Amino acid sequence: MGKLPSPAESFRAGRRAVRVTVAAAAAFYPAAHLLDQPVVALYALFTPIAFGVLSPLPGGGRHRAGTVVRAAPAAAALVCLGTALAGAAWSAAAGMFLVGFALVLSAACAPRLAGVVPGLQLCYILACFPPYAPGSLPDRLAGVALGTASLALCELLLFPQPLHRPYHGRIADALDVAARAAGLLARVDAVSPGTAGRLVAVGQDLRFSRQPSGTRPTGAGPRDRALAQAASATRRLLEQLAALARLPSCPADTTSLNLLHGIAAACAATAAELRGERPAAGPELIEEMTAQFLVERARPPERNAGPVHALLRRRSILLTVAVSAVTARTAAALAAGTRRSAPGPVREQAWYAGLPAPRLWLMRIRGNLTPRSVVLQNAVRTALGLALARLVAGTLDLSHGFWVLLSVLTLARTTAGATWSTVRSAAVGTLAGAVAAGALLIGAGDATVVYACLLVPTMLVAFSVGPVGGPAWAQGLFTLMLSTAFAQIAPVTWRLEEARLVDVLTGSAVGLLCGLLAWPTGARSEMRRSAGELFRAAAPLVRATARAVTGRTAASRPAGSAGPFRSALHRLRIAEAAYAQYRTESAPDAVDGGPDWLAALDYGSRVLVGAYWLPPSGGAPDLPPALLRWVDAATEDVASASLTAAGSPEGRVLVDVAPLPAGAVSGTAPDVLSVLVDVEVWLHALAADLAAATGVRETASAERT
Repeated sequence: MGKLPSPAESFRAGRRAVRVTVAAAAAFYPAAHLLDQPVVALYALFTPIAFGVLSPLPGGGRHRAGTVVRAAPAAAALVCLGTALAGAAWSAAAGMFLVGFALVLSAACAPRLAGVVPGLQLCYILACFPPYAPGSLPDRLAGVALGTASLALCELLLFPQPLHRPYHGRIADALDVAARAAGLLARVDAVSPGTAGRLVAVGQDLRFSRQPSGTRPTGAGPRDRALAQAASATRRLLEQLAALARLPSCPADTTSLNLLHGIAAACAATAAELRGERPAAGPELIEEMTAQFLVERARPPERNAGPVHALLRRRSILLTVAVSAVTARTAAALAAGTRRSAPGPVREQAWYAGLPAPRLWLMRIRGNLTPRSVVLQNAVRTALGLALARLVAGTLDLSHGFWVLLSVLTLARTTAGATWSTVRSAAVGTLAGAVAAGALLIGAGDATVVYACLLVPTMLVAFSVGPVGGPAWAQGLFTLMLSTAFAQIAPVTWRLEEARLVDVLTGSAVGLLCGLLAWPTGARSEMRRSAGELFRAAAPLVRATARAVTGRTAASRPAGSAGPFRSALHRLRIAEAAYAQYRTESAPDAVDGGPDWLAALDYGSRVLVGAYWLPPSGGAPDLPPALLRWVDAATEDVASASLTAAGSPEGRVLVDVAPLPAGAVSGTAPDVLSVLVDVEVWLHALAADLAAATGVRETASAERT
């Protein structure tokens, strides 16, 4: 038996059931009993079910109602397409493949579209089955219009869903916390021991996995990309402030204190801009303060500032805080629409700024056209399953054959094991529902009034218990509900339940077959493979960044290493998509000694950020041969460990980055030593991420500290 739903889940399901039931009843009863239009009644009944039950619409009541209204033209177009292709099984199946593939692949570009994909697929499924009756198209479109209008009104007026806090507001709250922390570090000699932990916890709350569905900025458009970048920079900012809070303070370091005040002001201004409270001056101020900080730290430190190496490490971490603040500042301005382009090195990170949305959509789709993309895998698996189900239903001439496709649509999962578990439960539930519905049909006979009276309570129970009770409850109650509905449209007998059971079992078999043949392990094996490819692509970029820092390449920015940079960025995007699906599957969480895939993504992101910011904009320093050998050796240690992890992402990889040579601290100019410490801090952080990603938890934690 599955886990019982929480009271909150049951309450939300109950309110949704009331909205969908009222919408379906308000559209179905007039069409079936007053107008005597069975086709209109059928589409008016299934349209609220498609967009109210099958489609997990996100947002508040007004937002959900708007989503339904905007989806209505697409639903009507798919009904027209399905009606035109219903004449032959092969044409209907080909159309089903194209529709299923296009919808699932396009959903990767827009979170709102992802929510309505199952409903849109059902609209095509209903229309692509016999009878081939192009003359009934006006009635079908009328039913869709009636159903969408009824559902939109119910979403707007009847128990409207409370509005989720927008993601940009969550980023703003996190930036306020960062502003207070930076101000505190600039004012006091020491902070409380729990400050670092609280900062990390606030940053973790910005993870997409902790956000309600539909509020995550995962779209391909410029605003979603900017919000995602602002959130990523804010998480890094909080983690780096936490690392700074763990270090001993240095009140005599006025250079760092001034920059901390500037970071606090920039974070507060960015939070205000995200909330729309007041226009901000832009990122130029914090960029100017960061540039001034770089100039001042190249000078000899104050006499009472403490050990030089410890001071430079603290300043290097502070520099990463400032860099994250600049990135968050610019990305927030792009998301708010107050800027159209990004200045300085941020321009390379915010490459999407100024590009039209269609081009960004095309780039997202093109980036997922690889067999290693879980987005493409899901699109192919779904399209093949639906097309094969349509072909089987048409070839076998199954009555009510659209139930075969409906079973594939609702029961298929991303892993073969999960599909088998779902199909097994659904078969039991369908059998129980068919027995109960058959007894009802035998007992009530042609008494339409009995079915009319039972439809509303049956829908209410099915839509409230089914989504939280599991596949068995959902299929059993849905079978009973369908019987009471179809009995009002046309004369039926208990043989209807026989057809329902056969169709569900046929659809379950098709879905299970596709699950076994098309990427049966889901995102788990793909996550291992994607992490390995990310580690492999990151190794040459680590080496290229070190060469750029030491002046041994012509360009000092990622443009000079476009090959490894673009490869690492592409692999990071593929791994992020695999991780997003991995978190939705019933896979055990990482345990002690096991891989931490989120740390693998952090490793890739840190490599890319270092490639952006580590090469000095004013030119590389002139390093003596001994220090060049240290840079090469330390870089090679991390790059080799990255390649080792690529060969076995689940095997423990521990790299011990050699510290700076003892003579370098006392015999090297401050400007040169500052750059070397930046490299040292970056490499140690990469080693910690690699260790955590491959299961070495205690060492990784110690390295971060």
